[in-house]
Formats: sequence, structure tokens, C-alpha cells
Amino acid sequence: MNLRDKNILVTGAGGFIGSHLAKRLVELNNNVKCFIRYNSRNDWGFIEFLPKEIRDNMEIIPSDLRDSDAVRDATEDVDVVFHLGSLISIPYSYLYPRNSIETNVIGTLNVLVASKENYVERIIHTSTSEVYGTAQYVPIDERHPLQAQSPYSASKIAADKIAESFYRSYNLPIAIIRPFNTYGPRQSARAIIPTIITQAIRSKKIYLGSLHPTRDFTYVEDVVDAFIKISRTKKAIGEVINVGSGVEISIRDLTYKILSLMDKKADIIIDKKRIRPQDSEVERLCADNTKARKILGWKPKINIDDGLMFTIDWISENIQIYKMHYTI
Repeated sequence: MNLRDKNILVTGAGGFIGSHLAKRLVELNNNVKCFIRYNSRNDWGFIEFLPKEIRDNMEIIPSDLRDSDAVRDATEDVDVVFHLGSLISIPYSYLYPRNSIETNVIGTLNVLVASKENYVERIIHTSTSEVYGTAQYVPIDERHPLQAQSPYSASKIAADKIAESFYRSYNLPIAIIRPFNTYGPRQSARAIIPTIITQAIRSKKIYLGSLHPTRDFTYVEDVVDAFIKISRTKKAIGEVINVGSGVEISIRDLTYKILSLMDKKADIIIDKKRIRPQDSEVERLCADNTKARKILGWKPKINIDDGLMFTIDWISENIQIYKMHYTI
């Protein structure tokens, strides 16, 4: 599929990855609808931080994925749906599992039913590496068992399986992209990398949860490239495809790396309130991206040192945004 001059719906466009993807799609001369969660402030999330010339070429749809009528209307005359909308906070899912499950599972069902009814040509459903839980082996390929170690991961496993069922039952043209940890400019301060950077800017103490788990980080522009490639590739239909660097790093080593790049010194303090329940912690994540390389011709271009410096520079220049919107 040639991804130009298409009518495209991006759910979760107000989020971190969604806003970067929506921007790229506008730059590719597509007609982009941005489905964002309605709020009384008329806040468009990270769309607010995009250049005006980009925002002016987007159609903003404030609504809720749980509203089937709204989702059906949004998918009318749409060629491609990128479904990124979900409640992604793992700590939030511990407190309010019903909200996470209703949004992530029922919301996905609504997107799939509406796409089927409106004859959408391609649906890209967004999964997460959290569905794997703690690695039983590394690198983690797409055949790795799925383990629900939090209500959030359970909701995403359910959503993935519903997407798979619509491909198998109705021949709906669905591809599932499964990003590992994504980072970069505009990411919420609740994510681990902005958490470290924002604290290092303001203080000589950094409060974190568990330091030993490992994660596989990919720069957001590389992840957006994978979204674009998976939408263009017919062989991706019916497949689940990991998107990750294939390199793991512990939270402790990540913190020291960021401090070194920032030329900062700080004490790292374990905050018990930030630690996941024992059986819920995902101890190790490291992607096998062989399938992405073979089917999509994708591999990450930005190494972690360069990506972290881009992120550090952006957050440093925009620290007021974090002060306004987050407790850091």
C-alpha cells in the first residue's frame, strides 16, 4: 500500500507515539483524523505541542473508544486505521482495572467492528511487550508465551487476541505491531527515561522503583518508521511483529548512562511506592526483531546514546511543560 493521499484514522493520537505517528502521516500528505480522549479542558494531549502547520492539517475527534457510535462515525471513509488508543499506565491499572480493561478491550472491539462495517483497507493494532511478562527466554520472539502480570497486560493480551480473531474469522486485514519500550521527545514524565531526566535536572536525588529489571529501548522515530512500514507491507497482514532494538539494559545502568550523558551526579534512592507487586514485576525484556527485519525490512537507526541525548536536549529545553503538567 502506498501511504500517501490516504484517509487515515489514528486512535490515541494525543499520546506519545500517536502524536509522532500522526505528524509523520501528515508530512506524507495523508488526510489524518486524530481520535483523542475527550476531556472538559478540550486538551489535545501531545498534539498541542506539534507545529501549527501540522495541527491545521489534522481533523481532531475528541471522544471515547468505549463509544461504539463515535468510533463507527470516525472510521467512515477511512482507508487505514492505526489503533494506538489505550490506557497504558500499569500503576493506574492496579488501582482501576475495570477502566483499563473496558478502554483497552471494549475500545479495541469497537475499532474492529467499525473497521469491518466500513470496509477499512488496513488496520494496524498496537500491542506491547508487556504481554510477554518476564522473559522465559531471550531474545523474546513472537512465539513467546503471553503472561498477564498486571491488569494492563491482561487487557492488552485480550485486545491482541480479539484482533487476531477478527483476522481469522472475518479476514479483516489486520497487522499487530508489538513495540518494546519506546522513548523520545514529548514522552510523559511518568515513563522511566523522562522520570530520570527531569529529576536529574532539578535535584541531586533520583527516586525510582526496582533497579534490576532490564528493558529494551527504541527511539520513537524508529518506532514510527516501523508503523509506516507495517502499514505498507502486505505480508504483515495476519502477523504479530516485534519492534525493539534487541539490546537490554537494566534500570540501574540506564540511570547511570543518563547521568553520564548529562554530566550530572545524583544519589539513586529506591522509593517503595514505585515498586510493582512482587509477582507483577516484569524482570526482563529483550526483543527478537528478526521478523521485523525479514518482513518489513526494518531495523532501528538511532543508537541509545544518540536517542537519549535527543531526549535530554528536548526535555531540558521544554522543562516548563513538565513542571506545568507533572509532579517531577
